[in-house]
Amino acid sequence: MLTQPPLYALHWGFQSHPSQVDGITRLPGQPWVAFQQFSGYVTVDDKEHRALFYYFVEAETDPASKPLVLWLNGGPGCSSLGVGAFSENGPFRPDGDVLIKNEYSWNREANMLYLETPIGVGFSYATNSSSSLAVDDKATARDNVIFLKHWFNKFPQYKQRDLFLTGESYAGHYVPQLAKLIIEINNKEKLFNLKGIALGNPVLEFATDFNSRAEFFWSHGLISDSTYQMFTNGCNYSRYVSEYYRDSVSPVCSRVMSQVSTETSKFVDKYDVTLDVCISSALSQSKVISPQQATERVDVCVEDKTVNYLNRKDVQNALHAQLVGVRRWEVCSNILDYDVLNLEIPTLPIVGSLVKAGVRVLVYSGDQDSVIPLTGSRTLVQKLARELGLNTTVPYRVWFGGQQVGGWTQVYGNVLSFATIRGASHEAPFSQPERSLILFKSFLEGRPLPEIF
Repeated sequence: MLTQPPLYALHWGFQSHPSQVDGITRLPGQPWVAFQQFSGYVTVDDKEHRALFYYFVEAETDPASKPLVLWLNGGPGCSSLGVGAFSENGPFRPDGDVLIKNEYSWNREANMLYLETPIGVGFSYATNSSSSLAVDDKATARDNVIFLKHWFNKFPQYKQRDLFLTGESYAGHYVPQLAKLIIEINNKEKLFNLKGIALGNPVLEFATDFNSRAEFFWSHGLISDSTYQMFTNGCNYSRYVSEYYRDSVSPVCSRVMSQVSTETSKFVDKYDVTLDVCISSALSQSKVISPQQATERVDVCVEDKTVNYLNRKDVQNALHAQLVGVRRWEVCSNILDYDVLNLEIPTLPIVGSLVKAGVRVLVYSGDQDSVIPLTGSRTLVQKLARELGLNTTVPYRVWFGGQQVGGWTQVYGNVLSFATIRGASHEAPFSQPERSLILFKSFLEGRPLPEIF
């Protein structure tokens, strides 16, 4: 680990810093950048030797004036480093031996913190693994809030900074539960300046989210009328997933899912039904919320570049990362024992409590995702707005990115928003980076999405 940066490091954006030991001089193959990067470990349990790995990139310009944004990927068990930072909204994308600059990186607008959580994901580890890899939502939220507390000790200049929590997929569980703990802590002692949360294609209410899949398939021509009826009345998707995770798939659900799989075809990417290129294993962050039929196989070709890059020894050294208890860095953990039945516990009521506490909430949907379709998310946001008595403050309308329609949006009570990202997949910043950045900027600034181009 570096204690004194070499002289040439100054030309790569490295300066004196309270957390200099975690400073990244330069990542292998990285182009020149003016912003600073940091990565390393934060211990969340001394007794059990449990540590979470983070990657932090300061804003491209004037980081002292920009907010702090935590990004979490889903799974549960998939890496915010490999998926979020290196495939979606981080500053670089691996390409062979080099890193390519992402011109739509979210650190154009914020200081971005990526966390590999829970323990057992990516480079995060526990040396006493017997007691620590069986986790659930509650344990994950607890570790994440401890991480943030300790991370602020490394980076005290960010303690009073505006804080936003963001993520996608199963982060629809991670983020609201972390935000809830933050508010509980703040009620006793104001430690966090939490301003808002943004959730992309999130799991918020199991049945509504999952059962909107049938209508999405049917409306996009992926299944027949008769299969749509079976998928709605014979065995809906939430029933199938519940049975699957209890090892008790009924004959009727087996029959229906077999027919759905046949008609939708293994050659259509369920995470982007319009995509006709090879499927990214970043999409396997939804492996739990979309259990694969035996006949289906996710193609990992796009993610191979990230996997290969993060398994290089020189890269791991530059990141101050180590492999503990595993031989390779993986996009999604195969050693984590997550309580997948937590999936069935709705987080929508928690989101409602956040809105009541004055935390701004954005739910956004890539509109080509059939795994957590926009129809379910839109229904849930409308339901929440009704329950909270929020009036529409921005009526349902298009928003623009560049000179094209970027998607549609509706805002309730200036605190709860829904938006679609046109042409985007389950991983919206991966498939529509420019539109996703426009959405992100508007969210941070608390402004409605642009009405004109």
